Amino acid sequence: MPGRMGLSCMLAAVLLVAGCASRSPTNAPVEDRGTFGARPVPGAVDAGSVKQLPGFENAGKPGYYTVKPGDTMIRIGLENGQNWRDIVRWNNLENPNIIEVGQVLRVVPPNNENPLVVTRPVSPGSAPASSTAPAQATSAAKPASAPAGTSASPAPAATGGDEDIAWIWPAQGPMVAGFDEAKNKGLDISGKAGDAVVASADGRVVYAGAGLRGYGNLVILKHNNTFLTAYAHNQTLLVKEDQNVKKGQKIAEMGNSDADRVKLHFEIRRQGKPVDPAKYLPAK
Repeated sequence: MPGRMGLSCMLAAVLLVAGCASRSPTNAPVEDRGTFGARPVPGAVDAGSVKQLPGFENAGKPGYYTVKPGDTMIRIGLENGQNWRDIVRWNNLENPNIIEVGQVLRVVPPNNENPLVVTRPVSPGSAPASSTAPAQATSAAKPASAPAGTSASPAPAATGGDEDIAWIWPAQGPMVAGFDEAKNKGLDISGKAGDAVVASADGRVVYAGAGLRGYGNLVILKHNNTFLTAYAHNQTLLVKEDQNVKKGQKIAEMGNSDADRVKLHFEIRRQGKPVDPAKYLPAK
């Protein structure tokens, strides 16, 4: 009897093993060791996912500028002492509204071109859209619109070296804030709403609008290949882009646009860098 029972147990065990072997392994744990489940190697870069922005090969070279968060074409022109329209043309930008953080732009004339002599305005279909704030890091930067119907006119004739400019005060009121490279990039001159703002020297209007945050209604004049001047916080602008103006000509009326009081904020920029206007203006 024990022998027959042992044989039965052995037979049952064989049948159990055979039954298990015939089942499908769909519920068995599977570890995918291919690319989907593989862990990334620290520091590895997928070359196909890296976007090369226009001009990347010129990054860091003299005469080129890498777009930063918050930049607009107007600000880039001011910071580099150039007309934003020239920068658009030098870089063959089809739409001045579309620039990207990290993009590298030429900000000096190619082939020794004189930007005061050669002026081919941006075509009407690609003029920048109006904006009161610069675009941020993840979006396209937008400069303010250029006045319609303006055309280029001959540049003022050079009468001496770029440094040879006889500046005059742009407004008659008392100075209420001096130059501070970190906090105030020019002079603040007080007055009454509607007081005259005049050109500090002969020049050409390279910007007239309200597209640069912190400046309100702004006029920028280019005097030569070295100097720009900026006139901010006006209540009324009396000139248009590409218009030539004479020293002492009324270009705006004083106001408090984007400011806490009526004043003129006046900057002199030498090759795009703010300098103390008090060192260039005559004593009052």
